[in-house]
Amino acid sequence: MRMLLSLLSIGAQLAAALLVLGLLVWLLQPKLLFRPFPEMVGDPSHWGMTYSDVQLTTDDGVRLHGWLLPAQPPFAERRRARLHTLLFLHGNAGNVSHRGASLEIFAALGLDVLIIDYRGYGQSEGKPSEIGLYRDADAAWRWLTETRGIAPADIVIFGRSLGGAVATALAARVQPGALIVESSFTDLTAMAKLHYPLLTRLVPLRYRFPSAEHLPQVRAPVLVLHSPDDGVVPYAHGRALYAAAREPKRFVDLVGGHNEGFLEAQPHYQQALAEFLDWRPERP
Repeated sequence: MRMLLSLLSIGAQLAAALLVLGLLVWLLQPKLLFRPFPEMVGDPSHWGMTYSDVQLTTDDGVRLHGWLLPAQPPFAERRRARLHTLLFLHGNAGNVSHRGASLEIFAALGLDVLIIDYRGYGQSEGKPSEIGLYRDADAAWRWLTETRGIAPADIVIFGRSLGGAVATALAARVQPGALIVESSFTDLTAMAKLHYPLLTRLVPLRYRFPSAEHLPQVRAPVLVLHSPDDGVVPYAHGRALYAAAREPKRFVDLVGGHNEGFLEAQPHYQQALAEFLDWRPERP
């Protein structure tokens, strides 16, 4: 009897420990996924580009910060009659000031660019969440189409990594001129099982970001880019996203790691973007 009571006591302690661990992991999930930097390390003027600060307000009252970079000289003559404006939705870490290299590439393509910081990132208010990031993207879209008066067909939505999931969800709702998804994942559950296999058995996820479910709803041309060398988001995710997208669509292989693939793939990367922006596919 005493042994049975002892075993029951040990079992209760283990159950309590697992409950506490599960609760802790539940509470820590936002910090594991969202890694915002409040400090700005520069602005486009440091990279030789003109810009203006943009202040947005989401439908739940959160104030966001972003930059609008008009087509930059001497590349402004490359400005396209169509798909001339790019909405840039960045990854899970840093803020807009860490995206200088990408902004330089988009400038060389002759694009106007709106880049925003999600809630809790950079100079934006609030705390990040899945629904919150979707609302942030919606606010940026409304600013471009309603405040600036840009036709949806002239806008390409670009998302890298976590931003790819935000971009895909937005594109499924608003139907832009095109969608570009770079180094992104099919859904967060698959990523959690890859990087935290034990924890996913113990604790339900607070976030989904189900890009593969949203992509079939996107009717615009889709470009997916991914590197076989990506050690954070496996290449198979990029191929699965491409498979989930409707025609017309294209896939481009990058080289290098998750965060540097677009730079290591230069000039092929920029050429692939230019060709996609000038593509006039026939819709099925």
